[in-house]
Amino acid sequence: MLQTAYDYFWWHRLWLPSNLTWADLEDREGRVYAKASDLYISIPLAFLFLIVRYIFEIHVASPLAKVLGVKDKVKLRAAHNPVLETFYKSCKNPKQSELENLSRASKFTVRQVERWFRRRRNQDRPSLQKKFREASWRFIYYLVAFIAGVAVLVDKPWFNDLREVWKDFPKQTMLPCQYWYYMISLGFYWSLLFRVAFDVKRKDFKEQIIHHVATIILISFSWCANYIRVGTLVLVIHDSSDFFLESAKMFNYAGWKETCNNLFIVFAFVFIITRIILFPFWILHCTWVYPVQTYAPFFGYYFFNAMLWVLQCLHLFWAYLILGMAHKFLTGKLEQDERSDKDETDIPDEEDEEPTKNGAVSNGHSLQNNNHHKAD
Repeated sequence: MLQTAYDYFWWHRLWLPSNLTWADLEDREGRVYAKASDLYISIPLAFLFLIVRYIFEIHVASPLAKVLGVKDKVKLRAAHNPVLETFYKSCKNPKQSELENLSRASKFTVRQVERWFRRRRNQDRPSLQKKFREASWRFIYYLVAFIAGVAVLVDKPWFNDLREVWKDFPKQTMLPCQYWYYMISLGFYWSLLFRVAFDVKRKDFKEQIIHHVATIILISFSWCANYIRVGTLVLVIHDSSDFFLESAKMFNYAGWKETCNNLFIVFAFVFIITRIILFPFWILHCTWVYPVQTYAPFFGYYFFNAMLWVLQCLHLFWAYLILGMAHKFLTGKLEQDERSDKDETDIPDEEDEEPTKNGAVSNGHSLQNNNHHKAD
């Protein structure tokens, strides 16, 4: 059964135009073709990225955060309470009826229970320094990847004439620069997927996972089916705006509001140009219209375009958030990244001024509100 499934999966009619087989893509006459086995190197590269990232965050990002003045907010800790802690593990926002039940079980007032959950949620929210370290790592990668992508493509004929993407397809020899650009990009996205559960979670957490998975599938499929030329174009378009966003986040965490705002405007402009204009009217037109002028449509053609449309739907979703933030920015109402959770205001009252015998509250100082941040 496994052999049958394997043979069906690699059936040439799924991956290649009808008049070609895998035998046509064997290395010969000086031509070197991409092979599925090449993709295995992306996994050790992903773990190498994780190691490099760990070293970078400790020895580069953390000192840089101090230089730029990134400081964590002082957060009050919720007093240890087994009853409330057990409930918190399954539900972080109890309903009114649940608050009353917890009040009786913990011997706290309802007000004290509400305050305990508010402080407990704030404890779990990531610190500014953690966010800064993540943003600075992604900024370095996307900047270097964009420069490398332009260097790989700038002298290629298909960079200016998209019809060259499909010239002699799929009998197109693989270049060493394309190999490393692909493998390093794939390794990076694997590392993002491996770390997604431990990185800062935002409201578009599910969309981020979909994006990483779709990107990994696209890179892997385009490699095996020799869609390498258009694949490099897709990669460089995605890297062209991301480093502006990450740099805007870095300066936001440092409190450099004007610099953050200016970088966000640049990011929004580049994002709309590349993802909402160039991607559908340049890349999707290239992958949807030009191939059928040479070959009859086949499964791989439809599958590749379907995955590109998944990315485009995510682009539209994020463009909606970005334009919403831009509107609030222009009207002076933007307070923080639409995708981010914010610390909740903790205002002490008579019930919380001193610790009780049951450990209701750890202290009576108020939390500083973190709502003034304009970007995540």
